[in-house]
Amino acid sequence: MPTQPPYLAIAAELRRRVQVGELGPGDRLPSTRAITREWGVAMATATKALAVLRQEGLARPEPGVGTVVAPVAKGARGGGGAARPLAREEIVTAALELADAEGLHTLTMRRVATKLGVSTMALYRHVPGKPELIRLMTDAACGEVPLGPVPAHWRTGLEHGARWLRDVYARHPWLAHAMASYTRPVATPNAMAYTEWILRAMRGTPLTRAQKIHTHLAIFAYVQGLSMADDLEEQARQDSGISDDEWMEQNEPRFDAIQSGGAYPELALVTSGDWFGLDLRTLFEFGLGRTLDGIASLIDETSA
Repeated sequence: MPTQPPYLAIAAELRRRVQVGELGPGDRLPSTRAITREWGVAMATATKALAVLRQEGLARPEPGVGTVVAPVAKGARGGGGAARPLAREEIVTAALELADAEGLHTLTMRRVATKLGVSTMALYRHVPGKPELIRLMTDAACGEVPLGPVPAHWRTGLEHGARWLRDVYARHPWLAHAMASYTRPVATPNAMAYTEWILRAMRGTPLTRAQKIHTHLAIFAYVQGLSMADDLEEQARQDSGISDDEWMEQNEPRFDAIQSGGAYPELALVTSGDWFGLDLRTLFEFGLGRTLDGIASLIDETSA
């Protein structure tokens, strides 16, 4: 995983001191000036580190004192006593439910803790922070449904793998955004198992190692791009409160007005008539087929 920004690394160390009891409720946390001296960072970085702990509910400002460790909420699980231990799987499941329902941008450690009825501090005994939580969520999402045996023919395998990934994104729309980086892939067993499965599907082909990994990433990017479009369109429906057909009906006069001058004759030709309509499902099928045709040309096979 990529190195944490300095302010998150500082927050993680201060959080650790609280978790192991070096700092207890009401104890003063290092001031921004003390943090700049201890870690050699700028004042703005120190301020952001303390802000993270305040947002998580682990710290609060105390007038005349500074930033102190916040008290554990009464009755919260994980704060001591005979409460049932909190399992990491519970945390991941609760986070998945929140992200699926409301999107990844709304997910915070505090919201997960509230859903579970525990203090935010209790979560950090199992998960060091939101980046690691998202990694665990990604692994869980990718491990829900097995890919099954690798088909004998490469095209059947790649098509099955693309559809499997499309289904994963359909169940968890936030996942397409969480896995958006190609140069910094998410390191999880189940995500890597998917890559291994896809590469095995091409094992009997004459493709080079570079061609195999580029084929995998090209299909991955295609499925991911359409899945992100799915998520954005769903957000647009929720924000506007109108369906795609209603939106098109409202905006059709504007499109007609722009095209009426004759500046876009080819566009007018292909979009004229009652047949025209864009659907991401048909677009997915068309694009996947043409992508696999391109791979077939590399392998020197006739398009299926």
